[in-house]
Amino acid sequence: MAEHSPQIPPCTWQRPIGQGWDHHYVVRYASNLDDGPWHGAPLGGFGAGCIGRSHRGDFNLWHLDGGEHTYQSIPGCQFSLFEQSGDQRQAYALCTESPEDGTLDRWQWYPRGEQGSEGAGEQGESIQNSKFKIQNSSSPFDSAQGEPHTGTYHALYPRSWFTYENVFQAELTCEQFSPIWAQNYQEASYPVAVFLWTAHNPTDQPITLSILLGWQNLVGWFTNTQASSEVLQRDDGSPYYTYVPALGQSTGNRNRLVQEGNHIGCLMDNADNAVGAQGLAPSGMPKEGDGQWAIATLDQPNTEVFYHTHWDPAGDGGDLWDSFAQDGALVNNADDHPAGEGEQIGSAIAVRITLAPGETRQIPMALAWDLPVMEYAAGKAEYRRYTDFFGREGRHAWAIAKTALDHYTTWRQQIIDWQQPILDQVELPDWFKMALFNELYDLTSGGTIWNAATDIDPVGQLAVLECIDYRWYESLDVRLYGGFATLLLWPELEKAILRAFARAIPTADDRPRIIGYYATLGETDHYAPRKIRGATPHDLGAPNEHPFVQTNYTSYQDCNQWKDLPSDFVIQVYRAYQLTGATDIEFLADCWPAVTETLKYLKRFDTDSDGIPENGGAPDQTFDDWQLQGISAYCGGLWMAALESAIAIANALTANQQAPGNTPILVTQYQRWLIQSRAVYHKRLWNGRYYRLETGSDSLVVMADQLCGQFCVRLVGLPDLVEEQYITSALNAVYEACFVNFNAYAAKQEPQEQKFAGAQTGTFRSAQPGQAIGVANGVLPDGSPENPDSTHQLEVWTGINFGVAMFFAQMGQRQRALEITEAVVQQVYTYGLQFRTPEAITALGTFRACHYLRPLAIWGVYDLLRD
Repeated sequence: MAEHSPQIPPCTWQRPIGQGWDHHYVVRYASNLDDGPWHGAPLGGFGAGCIGRSHRGDFNLWHLDGGEHTYQSIPGCQFSLFEQSGDQRQAYALCTESPEDGTLDRWQWYPRGEQGSEGAGEQGESIQNSKFKIQNSSSPFDSAQGEPHTGTYHALYPRSWFTYENVFQAELTCEQFSPIWAQNYQEASYPVAVFLWTAHNPTDQPITLSILLGWQNLVGWFTNTQASSEVLQRDDGSPYYTYVPALGQSTGNRNRLVQEGNHIGCLMDNADNAVGAQGLAPSGMPKEGDGQWAIATLDQPNTEVFYHTHWDPAGDGGDLWDSFAQDGALVNNADDHPAGEGEQIGSAIAVRITLAPGETRQIPMALAWDLPVMEYAAGKAEYRRYTDFFGREGRHAWAIAKTALDHYTTWRQQIIDWQQPILDQVELPDWFKMALFNELYDLTSGGTIWNAATDIDPVGQLAVLECIDYRWYESLDVRLYGGFATLLLWPELEKAILRAFARAIPTADDRPRIIGYYATLGETDHYAPRKIRGATPHDLGAPNEHPFVQTNYTSYQDCNQWKDLPSDFVIQVYRAYQLTGATDIEFLADCWPAVTETLKYLKRFDTDSDGIPENGGAPDQTFDDWQLQGISAYCGGLWMAALESAIAIANALTANQQAPGNTPILVTQYQRWLIQSRAVYHKRLWNGRYYRLETGSDSLVVMADQLCGQFCVRLVGLPDLVEEQYITSALNAVYEACFVNFNAYAAKQEPQEQKFAGAQTGTFRSAQPGQAIGVANGVLPDGSPENPDSTHQLEVWTGINFGVAMFFAQMGQRQRALEITEAVVQQVYTYGLQFRTPEAITALGTFRACHYLRPLAIWGVYDLLRD
């Protein structure tokens, strides 16, 4: 693109518009979610619901009902563009895929390029030498194929861009974003997307352009029609429930033209919604899914704006397209009568301009929605955070869109001002900066809820799902690494999450539940109470119950028995205090009672009174398919880190005269336990080179995350748990066994045809010759598996890899930290996992648990590398 085009950072994720994949990851288990690789950066605020738009140009991901997932293209929601230059006219809907059901067949769909589906130079190259440099080429052709492409999609969350090439005479870019930036607790919650079009005429004659945004009325679609809290079990033993949204139920929906000053657009709602004088339903709260949508633009000088408030997105599209394709105009239909039974309606606006030779113009458009209520179980509902600023009636979509058009330039600059200092750090490679920002997608797209503020939560409560397959919020073991993004960028939200766990620890729920892990083994008689008092819950609940109130949703394992969760909580409390300035004594005081109660609970599992709680033989920690027995390096180290953290919390409370009267007694007890633990941990687990997996077996497995506890204490300036020489030796063993040797072992395996879920077959292994896929969780020193049939040991967990990379960076081994991080980033962003980063990948090209929380740990890598 020419210098007249917007400046797109050189480190975006890029892909030619509409280009597919020769090879991409497929799901490991048939019951797990696999929507395919067509994902782009999401649009929308945290907890407001979000929309995804892929690099085909289609809007295809709809996370608008809190915690729920809908993936399908809705062709009636689409941009289109008309161009006339001299006697030549053309118009395209800006998506490379036409509807599969034959609707809108009067429309002309945007052509994709003819280059090979993988593009030039991607296979086997490092990321920074391949696709991330496409935009620096001055040629509009693929250098390897010699064939034209029709444009490029770029993403650097929360901004993304479409650049259109070799189709139109004009140079065109659409930049799209929502107002997300660090330390922002207001605009980051808004349900809005801005589309900023830049058009430049590089020719010597005038060009007329018209940009159309059509949108189907979706009011009422995103609510569960089978609202039930019944919990079922998948074939992998994990709990789930049924979600059936009300897609297509549009009876009574209506669209209206709105013009206010120079703001003009279409407002979409439902005429049958029962509202009182104040705009509220008789119950005092709108129903879930009820509310409004709006599309809007500015009526600027030398600009014509057209509209159509009642066209049929389920028809052939001619009622909208015929006039638009003729001259870029719409018929200016302001029909506002409601949709009848079975009828679908859409609205549209179009902006037409004429560019003189050499002229450049910008056209902003806004998409807003106001769906103020999140309903969990029937009768359990809350307002979203953005309603603190726009009201709770579900009648403010136009106000939100208008706000976006009034403030988009400021919002855009706020994003640039936040990102640019990081992008300017020359010591960080471009591929790292790309992934660093793009991994933040999950804070929007991860089924996120963010409820309205209260006296005890003045910024509201935010929660992100562990993933779409494991649909429960803020899994504490996962966020030990995944919490770094909120910790570093939105610390008040991080503290609100931890306060929610603190409030849950003293609660109890005696209802028995079957434990799914044993059910997969054919043992159906294993039951456990949902939540024991004093136990740290695994999670903050699920979207079909009552998050923050009913916790410990997962029943795959009995999380009351887990040996890492109490430690994880205590560590994260002190980490949040220490890494946010070590001044928030009120936060420590709020959490201290729960800290002492859960440490007391965990100490019960120290059955031999040697100071360290023992693992019980069942998978009882974050690697919940991995049986540990006796003292384990992983859980034992976290226990000691928690004791050090608790002592530090007590000292801070005492120094600020906030400590309860029994605090000195507790500190003495924690110190005694810590002394005991130190004496036992190294003596019983050190094998001369690394720390053994456990004391209950003779396993020689090198566990990648064996010294997680040690990493945690050094991060916050607490004393080391083991001497530095042993840390260095253990890390070297991890690097050699789990990274170098594992990837060599994986590369030697003969590719064989494998039938994947969804009836896909292939011989794809993700690693190209000489290309690593990441650090395996646990292998023998030569990189081979202890048990080839194990699940977790041979998987590469993306977030754990970032955690291990943090540890290397902490120990001054920067190159290894980047090497490990790059291996994972290469797999995610080359093989179709972008904006749905999974928990786990394998050397056979399969993945598990996409849209996962733990990869947000990449922000911890950044925090360590920048120091």
